Amino acid sequence: MCAPASDLWDAVEPAASGRGTAGPGVPDRRGPARYLWWLTRSQLRRVAAGATFGSLWMVGLMVPPYVLSRAIDEGLAPGRTGPLLGWSGVLLASGVLNAFLAIMRHRTMTRIRMDATFRTVRVVVAHTLRLGAALPRSVTAGEVVTIGIGDVAVISQTLTLTGPGVGAVLAYGVVAALLLPVSGLLAALVLLGVPLLAVLVGPLLGRLQGAESRYRERQSGLAARLTDLVGGLRVLSGLGGKEAFAERYRRESDALRAEGYRVGAVTSWIQALGVGLPTLFLAAVAWLAARMAAQGTLSVGELVAVYGYTAALVAPVSFLIEGGYDVTRGLVAARRVTRFLDLEPPADGGPGRSAADGPAVPSALHDPESGVEVVPGALTALASDRPADAAAVIDRLGGFADSAATWGTVRLDSIGLARLRERILVADNEAELFAGTLREVISGRRERDAAAVDRALHTAVADDIVRGLPDGLTAQVAAGGRNLSGGQRQRVRLVRALLADPEVLLAVEPASAVDAHTEAAVAARLHAARSGRTTVVTSTSPLLLDRADTVYHLVGGRVAAVGSHRQLLASEPEYRRLVARGEDDPGAAGLRSGQVGVPEDDGREAGPAVDGVRAEEAR
Repeated sequence: MCAPASDLWDAVEPAASGRGTAGPGVPDRRGPARYLWWLTRSQLRRVAAGATFGSLWMVGLMVPPYVLSRAIDEGLAPGRTGPLLGWSGVLLASGVLNAFLAIMRHRTMTRIRMDATFRTVRVVVAHTLRLGAALPRSVTAGEVVTIGIGDVAVISQTLTLTGPGVGAVLAYGVVAALLLPVSGLLAALVLLGVPLLAVLVGPLLGRLQGAESRYRERQSGLAARLTDLVGGLRVLSGLGGKEAFAERYRRESDALRAEGYRVGAVTSWIQALGVGLPTLFLAAVAWLAARMAAQGTLSVGELVAVYGYTAALVAPVSFLIEGGYDVTRGLVAARRVTRFLDLEPPADGGPGRSAADGPAVPSALHDPESGVEVVPGALTALASDRPADAAAVIDRLGGFADSAATWGTVRLDSIGLARLRERILVADNEAELFAGTLREVISGRRERDAAAVDRALHTAVADDIVRGLPDGLTAQVAAGGRNLSGGQRQRVRLVRALLADPEVLLAVEPASAVDAHTEAAVAARLHAARSGRTTVVTSTSPLLLDRADTVYHLVGGRVAAVGSHRQLLASEPEYRRLVARGEDDPGAAGLRSGQVGVPEDDGREAGPAVDGVRAEEAR
């Protein structure tokens, strides 16, 4: 059964701050606005501090004009030195205080943004773990990449509104209150002018939200296309489809660029209005104040104060416009995150699943779609004209794809998913390798004893990997196994699968990236190590097929023939063409003569084989 969502959210390790052990909490997934509010509520104290510093800083911007006006009217105009020096000292102190408030505001808002970033990353990672194998069927890789690279940063930027945004509203009210004793007309102009600016920018924000949504959708689709292109580059090159796929990527990239231009057009207007409208507003207020001063309605000090207030008001007004822009983009990004968080793995693995176990005794696995039936306790090989068809059979037999596959008399989709995963292991030859020591990488979640590790390393012919690393099993493996060769990564994956010691092992191309001698040794040792256990491999290598108890030849995803490797070679021309190697391949001669040279178990090159059986096995 799947654990409750709250348990899984809180089980994720804390963020890099290292403080406390609590998880990120349970996100509010009822909508983008609620999600942003959840991020705010999750750090209320810090948000309150940011709003306080932001408000004091914004309001503090209005103090210098007031102090300057008093210094002019009470000290400079009448020529009184004492008041002039006194107000000058107050001006200096207010400047120092406001600089301190600006620093604290910036530090606090940075923490707020970082908390929002890490919190979103953690809930997305936690949900990725919940989805597990259902993730590729639920969302594209491009969608996840776009969320991780772009949406997380946009969401965290939106929370800036909780600091300077709150302060901007307060500063707007303070300016209106300061202008009211000076001139009711100027106060009314400020009170009505700022909302008018918001009304002018509002429609653009609506257009931005639509354009930004379309851009993000195209961006995630293009990222998925790029992931597919990079991942299948070698296959595409071999099939001659690289140019066609690249041309399609170019077309979609051009479409994304055009969509980006539309987003940029709207964004440029918003940013231009964010700077231009407050400046025009300032000019209008200053012009009116100058007229009033010329008519004697305002004193020189009051004129300076009015100009200072309106000049300082440019910052909060710009913040409000930018805040609206950030909120619009944040809602788009948050909608994508909540849509991802709304994805649910099928209840206990799929419709109709229960908490039931599989068959109590070793039983046959049957895939009616292909006709493959795996005999318990034997090594079965699937040789297909298209590797993807054989891999699809493995997915169905492993419970990773919807099908009517059965295990004994029980349908796989009626078995509890957790129990199914404990008993049947699908070993993908491209499975992820996480960073850590080699021992941690191959051991997985449980500690393994030294004897078991040695046996698995020997079976996978991976002893040389341990010997070649400077620290052996304690050597660090980079994420994805980047510091290992392709063949080494494949053998490490096989070691990990063997150490898991599943009741049923389904391995996709377990030795396709190694040389012929190593492949032959893997085939021989795998057959011996898994003796009496159910094992299925996909391969078209005669070295591996010759060790299988039963070989299924698949054509178009269906069983075309079944038998031993030798029987199929003798009776099935299509099979013979599928597994035969080039004329210059030493293995081809053995294949044509019915003999397969296999190295000794110690990894040394094998001597002559008799009927495909090694000397020590004949003994």
